[in-house]
Amino acid sequence: MRSILGSVAALLLSAGILVMGNGLQGTLLPVRAQLEHFSTPAIGLMGSFYFMGFGLGCVLGPQIIKRVGHIRAFAALAALAAAVPLVHAIFPHPWPWTFLRTVTGLCFAGLYTVIESWLNERSTNETRGRILSLYVVVNLFAIVCGQMLIGVGHPIGFQLFSLVAILVTLAVVPIALTTAMAPKLPTTVHLRLLRLYSLSPVGFVGCLIVGITNGAFWTLAPAFVTATTGTTDSVAFFMSVAVAGGALLQWPLGRLSDRFDRRWVIIVGCLAAAASGICLYLFGPVPLGLYLAAAGFGGTSLSMYALCVAHANDYVDPADAVETSSGLLLTFAAGAVVGPFLGSLAMQHLGHGSLFVYTACFHLLLAGFALYRMRRRATLPSDAKEPFVAVEPRLSAQVFELDPRAEPSDGGEPAEPAAGGAAGPERDAEGDAAAASH
Repeated sequence: MRSILGSVAALLLSAGILVMGNGLQGTLLPVRAQLEHFSTPAIGLMGSFYFMGFGLGCVLGPQIIKRVGHIRAFAALAALAAAVPLVHAIFPHPWPWTFLRTVTGLCFAGLYTVIESWLNERSTNETRGRILSLYVVVNLFAIVCGQMLIGVGHPIGFQLFSLVAILVTLAVVPIALTTAMAPKLPTTVHLRLLRLYSLSPVGFVGCLIVGITNGAFWTLAPAFVTATTGTTDSVAFFMSVAVAGGALLQWPLGRLSDRFDRRWVIIVGCLAAAASGICLYLFGPVPLGLYLAAAGFGGTSLSMYALCVAHANDYVDPADAVETSSGLLLTFAAGAVVGPFLGSLAMQHLGHGSLFVYTACFHLLLAGFALYRMRRRATLPSDAKEPFVAVEPRLSAQVFELDPRAEPSDGGEPAEPAAGGAAGPERDAEGDAAAASH
């Protein structure tokens, strides 16, 4: 394990700093927007446009890298992502912020694509599962840390926006100083909706609905906590508790789904998420009730995506696993585009607590659909399943190249020409010795 960690330490450090900055920004903006008296639909629209940008970034990121190379793409996207929070601070208005969230989503999807392409290059068939686990753990830890950083300054000031910019800028350093050769160019993401649905109706519909609920949660929960408690001080702890719940329960639920029909685990998880959401609606003003329900909601709702992806992968060939998982990620993103805006309309007309009544309705819908599908398709034997693998929807599609359920791949096209033509885009940027001799 020490040798594996040493080979990817710089990449994990860069990823952790990036996710920390993105986590802080994702919580800071709804809180600041509420203090600036943005309407609730305006806050929801900001979240929808972030996920729209993220989905576009998953598709366009590989094209950008193929055009200019990994290092240049990473530097350009990081510079843009670092500039955006400063513009947020200068122009606190709903329309600029909505557009800027699209830019942020696209940039972070591209940045994750670069990091995950490099992680895939550093992995072997024997180590890629462990590298993926390390990557997921680092991301979850960084998200929690990012939430807690909101307490180091006041949302109405400039400091927290500057801190986001600093973190994103610092994330460039480990990548820029690497002496490793460029990885192969990333694979292009495809989305074939009918094929995805025919392979696994529960996996497809599950990822769509989980996108709706999780997108609403990430965008609107900070506004819910601020309105419920009357202060911004509780936001960081609430979000951290929810994320920690998801981190702690994802693996036990996954292992349970390896032993039993995954659809039963999805059904029970959705019912528990719905119950936690109703508790947040009823007991939100009570601090203990707020945090206990947050842990329950995060532990179940934030684990559903990995369970749905695992269920879908039980029915595909290993050679198609990357395409299937990538398509499910874009399906999640499509749901996350819709979810925040619809949730914000519910909050505007029915009160802030209705956010979790809204998510409860969709969780119950998924539970009902999974129960219906159990009558249409027989249970898969345990020995015919692929082992559960923890994955996160906040990462790019390239992470699925590390998934041990997928057939080993050589990646995309080579980063440089095979024989003497023009130099590839990576050579001068990555310190290739051959480039210096030319």
